[in-house]
Amino acid sequence: MRLLTVTLLAALVLVSGCTSTDPLSAQARAGDDKNYVAGDGTAAEIAPDERGEPVTLAGATAEGERVALADWRGDVVVLNIWYAACAPCRAEAPDLAEVSGEYADVRFLGINTRDGAAQAKAFQRTFDLEYPSILDASDGAALLALRGEANPRAVPTTLVLDTQGRVAARIVGLAEGSVLTAMLDRVLEEE
Repeated sequence: MRLLTVTLLAALVLVSGCTSTDPLSAQARAGDDKNYVAGDGTAAEIAPDERGEPVTLAGATAEGERVALADWRGDVVVLNIWYAACAPCRAEAPDLAEVSGEYADVRFLGINTRDGAAQAKAFQRTFDLEYPSILDASDGAALLALRGEANPRAVPTTLVLDTQGRVAARIVGLAEGSVLTAMLDRVLEEE
């Protein structure tokens, strides 16, 4: 009887967890084989006194260079989570290239969640992305470092870090240039 009760409770928990009206959860359950969960374009800014701990991540880029955010403390940083076959990632890439070119005092870093070096470099060449991208497909360490800040299945996601390395703004979904520019301007004004 006890085993039956535990089994029924476990089934109830599983079923209740699957009834969320969250749009990201609905996309994940859709089973349409698009291999990503598109963000809904939600943009949020976080007040300085409400920001969490500094993000600490490091990894190897497509070019084989080692990048560590700890080395960039004191700079505003944009993190963009992407992969080459992601349609919204391709759509936002021209805006990211343009904004990164306009903000010489801001560091940009991509986090590629699925591709090898050849695919990542081809994407970067195609869209004239001058900033590096960490290759995170093999171990997911960069995404793990962002737990609580970014949904690993919501690609693309863009985070703006303040000079202390804390998440100051977030875009879940396609990052439009004007939205990212406004966020960057506000974070830069803080300094």
